[in-house]
Amino acid sequence: MRRPSSWFPHAAPARPPCLTWRPRFASSRRCGTSATARRDMPELPEAETVARRLREHLIGATVTDCLVGRDDIVREGLSTLAWYLGARLASAGRLGKSVVLECEKAGDRRFLVFELGMTGLLFFTLLHPSYRKHTHLTLSLTGSIPALYYWNPRRFGRVYLLDRSGLERFRARRFGCDPLTVRWEEFRALVGKRRGRLKALLMHQQVIAGIGNIYANEILYRARLHPYRTASRLQAPAVRRLYDSMRVVLREAIAAGGSSVRDFLAPDGTKGEYRKRHRVYDKAGLPCPSGCGRTIRRLKGERSSFYCPACQRK
Repeated sequence: MRRPSSWFPHAAPARPPCLTWRPRFASSRRCGTSATARRDMPELPEAETVARRLREHLIGATVTDCLVGRDDIVREGLSTLAWYLGARLASAGRLGKSVVLECEKAGDRRFLVFELGMTGLLFFTLLHPSYRKHTHLTLSLTGSIPALYYWNPRRFGRVYLLDRSGLERFRARRFGCDPLTVRWEEFRALVGKRRGRLKALLMHQQVIAGIGNIYANEILYRARLHPYRTASRLQAPAVRRLYDSMRVVLREAIAAGGSSVRDFLAPDGTKGEYRKRHRVYDKAGLPCPSGCGRTIRRLKGERSSFYCPACQRK
């Protein structure tokens, strides 16, 4: 099986009150013995940041308890929940904007896939008592990190409990190429076949997985391409700029821990710093950082599309 493309620091937090809390939902299911502000949607760099934190702190830990606060948060595989009791966390990675935990038990391997959606986060500790209300899945663990919480107040994301074949089906129906590993020849052919707008292409998860509004804006600005340019009409040099800019922007964002545009947090509670390096996203009315003399504009009728009319001519 080909693994997800990104199959891949900080002091351990105080022990969270995992097992003393009981959710208020009658449908709660357990195996084992023992009011939210609007948020930015996590994208590939944020999912990669989460996966790397999980890999650094949790690999080798054993699941001692598993609590699902709402059955409807698990889209697939709820009946297999008991299997994860006693499983060892073997690896952590990413599929597009989703985070994948690989679990091993008695020679078998299964996967926990967490969709971050618009509001989903994974935490090592609940940062505030109010977070308990929207914590829909809790894994109790051995080791220095005693628990992992899936917190998702608006519930646009879901959790999938999958075996190997289920993960392959999930990947095939949900995700296009990974922008960090797609080869240049494949990317050039992909762009040449698409007759839609460039920004829509970058954000089409079944074509290119992991890019949303924030990084689509930054990539197109870096490539000097208007969001409404038609993909199939680009000449090879423009496609190459798009390809290179996509990889550079995403790698820079990962190195900075992602973008906490509103309140994205890594599992250890740290904020992403890439917001400080945004050049156009949410910069309407500010001078273009290229020094061209123009100001960044918002595309008419689009709340989250930004560009420079001089540097990104249509």
